[in-house]
Amino acid sequence: MAPELLLLSVAGYTAGALAALAFRGMVGRALVAAGALGGSLATLALGAWCLATGATLVFAAPWLPLTGFALRADSLSAFFLIVVGLAAAAASLYGFGYSAHYDGRYSLRLLGAMFNVLLLSLTVQVLADNALTFLVTWEVMSLSAYFLVLTEHDQAGTVRAANWYLGVTHAGFAALIAAFLVLAAGDMTGSFAAMRSVGLTPGTRNLVFLLALVGFGTKAGVIPLHVWLPMAHPVAPSHVSAVLSGVVIKMGVYGLMRVTLDLLGGGPAWWGGIVLGLGAVSALLGVLYALMEHDLKRLLAYHSVENMGIILLGVGAGLMFQSYGLPALATLGFIAGLYHTLNHACFKGLLFLGAGSVQYATKTRNMEDLGGLIKRMPRTAACFLVGAAAISALPPLNGFASEWLVFQTLMGGALVPRPEVAIGMPIAVAMLALSSGLAVACFVKAFGITFLALPRSTDAARAREVPASMQVGMLLLVGMCVALGVTPFLVVPALSRALAGLGRIPVTPIGFSLHLPFSVAGVTGEMSPLLLAVGLALLGVLTAIVLRLLADRRLRVGDTWGCGRIGQTPRMEYTATAFAEPLRRVFAELYRPTEDLSIDFHPKSKYFVRSIAYRSEVQPWFERLLYTPVLSALRGAAARVRQVQAGSLHLYLAYLTIALLVLLVVARWSR
Repeated sequence: MAPELLLLSVAGYTAGALAALAFRGMVGRALVAAGALGGSLATLALGAWCLATGATLVFAAPWLPLTGFALRADSLSAFFLIVVGLAAAAASLYGFGYSAHYDGRYSLRLLGAMFNVLLLSLTVQVLADNALTFLVTWEVMSLSAYFLVLTEHDQAGTVRAANWYLGVTHAGFAALIAAFLVLAAGDMTGSFAAMRSVGLTPGTRNLVFLLALVGFGTKAGVIPLHVWLPMAHPVAPSHVSAVLSGVVIKMGVYGLMRVTLDLLGGGPAWWGGIVLGLGAVSALLGVLYALMEHDLKRLLAYHSVENMGIILLGVGAGLMFQSYGLPALATLGFIAGLYHTLNHACFKGLLFLGAGSVQYATKTRNMEDLGGLIKRMPRTAACFLVGAAAISALPPLNGFASEWLVFQTLMGGALVPRPEVAIGMPIAVAMLALSSGLAVACFVKAFGITFLALPRSTDAARAREVPASMQVGMLLLVGMCVALGVTPFLVVPALSRALAGLGRIPVTPIGFSLHLPFSVAGVTGEMSPLLLAVGLALLGVLTAIVLRLLADRRLRVGDTWGCGRIGQTPRMEYTATAFAEPLRRVFAELYRPTEDLSIDFHPKSKYFVRSIAYRSEVQPWFERLLYTPVLSALRGAAARVRQVQAGSLHLYLAYLTIALLVLLVVARWSR
């Protein structure tokens, strides 16, 4: 069963890529979407089959050059195949309608081909069973994503964003090459099986962990390696953004867990402490920067940084508990991280698709030019509202269930025998709580400014609901947000099986029933999302009945009160800037905003103001303080190195001679 599903997946993606090159127009878009949808459904079925049955898929082609091509599906791979399949299926359906507005403007052939190549590389990525297969697939994934980000190449900022993405991801790729070379310890096959059995010194293991953390952290968008993410995700086509944010950055989580838990078998407590600290900082700073954004997709991109931080909180806590001999809490931490990985793929994919629908209908991502869309795009508004509630961790949706598990995991830190660690855990809890509260405020802003009140532009006033295929793609993820939120008693045992397949970590089964009482020592939390959902539904029905019986149902029409003025205009509405202003002042030391206030007075009297223009910009101090000096140094070094490229053949021969002599001397002394 498993080999056939893998072949169907590969065949679907390949057919979709070839169809993009062979056909144009609506036929081409339909075949591209059909190939991607077929491949993603086969990927989803393969992951579900392997996870449910415990079956292991092994495929090897050792006759290929170098170390050959090797695939293996264990339970961790199966879980990430499910993540890939869910997000890809929704994006494929959505992409059929969304890509229509690119026809005649940009290359649909390149878009369709690279989209299917990206999905194929993601599927093969989590199945790779040796270093060469992993690294080659990683590079294919990175390059296909690069070309997809460049789709709207003539728009401002697109080329810069793609170049930043390419530069950062290749810096991480270099770290991964070094990590696998050290981990292989001279084994030329580079197989993961050989890496599991090799004995490394503690210092070498620490080096591999740090290299892997840098390499996978660049893909995951962990602060301070996140700078490419808020640039690249907004400029990509929206169904591509959904895959980038929902799946591609999760490959960083997959790779980190594969190396640290599977190939290295865990490590000292400080490994988990670093991951936990990076997660806490990413969660808080990600949401703080998101609050200041008025570009809807850029706001969502910063929330990807926040949610990657929440995932790393669970994974880091699991690594730490494992090192202190607390296997039950370690298992709970890993489960919480994986659960939020799946949930984030669903609600963040939904939000990017919703933002894409807004951009499709209004031709803008700037919230200050939107408003009033709930009347013109009611189904898109409803889908976006579900995603906003889910990412805000409101019950009974999926974001609440996984964040609640992360909270419970961190609360178990009191059992750690080291006082400094036990004291540090509440700090992580506080940072997670603060980021969750700020996320609610951020999405009140995002939904309210975008969909409520009056339209602020002509395009917003003329907006219409998006095509049916785009709505179906969003509705698929709406259903998953609800289903994953009310059925954690089914999801958590499946995630326990995903961990059990690693084999090198002790996994303690976590018992859950319908009302979710924990069977983990030191954790006393209890919660039932299903009963909570039923209660909320009954409360809604009861409220509607009471209002119908008691309210005055006579229709009365009147203007909203407008501070004594008759009639409302968009100029009277709350803006995104005004909404975020209090928080900008509270966190001014972090934001370091620049302000520019211009007042145009009447020429006859300064007491009469004709116009006021206010501009405030948050300084990207990670770029200014960390990356700008590095880039300046690299440019200076490149300019100096360029001087040796004089164009003289004799000089180049001299370089080769000197290099040969140096190598001969080194070889003689190394005997």
